[in-house]
Amino acid sequence: MARLLILAGLLAVLLLLAVTTMGMTDWLDRKFVFFPTAEIERTPAEVGLAFEDVYFDTDDGLTLNGWFVPAQSGAGAPAGHAEGITLLWFHGNGGNLGHRVDNLEFLSRRLGVNIFIFDYRGYGSSQGRPSEAGVYRDARDALQYLLSRPDVAPDRIVFLGRSLGTAVAVELAANYRQPHGLILVSPLSSLGDMARFLHPYLPMHWLTGNRFNSLARIGSISSPLLVIHSETDETVPVEQGRRLFRAANPPKHFLALAAAGHNDNLAQDGAEVGDALVSFLASLKPQP
Repeated sequence: MARLLILAGLLAVLLLLAVTTMGMTDWLDRKFVFFPTAEIERTPAEVGLAFEDVYFDTDDGLTLNGWFVPAQSGAGAPAGHAEGITLLWFHGNGGNLGHRVDNLEFLSRRLGVNIFIFDYRGYGSSQGRPSEAGVYRDARDALQYLLSRPDVAPDRIVFLGRSLGTAVAVELAANYRQPHGLILVSPLSSLGDMARFLHPYLPMHWLTGNRFNSLARIGSISSPLLVIHSETDETVPVEQGRRLFRAANPPKHFLALAAAGHNDNLAQDGAEVGDALVSFLASLKPQP
């Protein structure tokens, strides 16, 4: 009987720890990780881009929303430099699709490629509630949607991640399907490293655990890599991007921007970023 009581006590403690951990993770997600908004205030139509408003299902029963912007005729990119390429875009942790319209216009007109951007669960018109496991699942289903389209070449899909979206792109490339190329803009090395940066005198990294750990995954990716990071990024220090770059496999290229902030690198250094993206896409060789 005593042994049964001890065993029951241990099980109760383990259950309490599990519940506490899940509650803490949910609290961290709401307070420090995900900042979705529901109302989509702008669409690509406002900047003259043709697009499809897409809805697709996840394997756990949610419906997500995205925009497919076909390659624009008359785009400013050199003809033929990236024929057949589709960018799969993983946006950052705030807002929704509507907050990416200006960047979407810039990329579409400068690169002349297909672009698919979608909202994670809980963002914009996408159902559900965001979590680390959830956004990874959303990424897989977004890729599967793209692979189902007859107008998308499956071997010419390039992942583009920005801010927290870089961790989603890296996880997808490392654990699910290697892309034709991988572009990381303002990447964090891990959530733990972000906690150390934001709260250097608090043990917040103990709570984050091994979450969004791109540094641990990047070495298993063999796709060509372009990292773009501003030296004056006030949100994610450039050293995190450099650490990630050092751990990555070649071929790889690092573009350091001189003056842009975390959220305005496409606007402030648009010409430099555009040239780097054009060169990177042009360097990608068709796979056998």
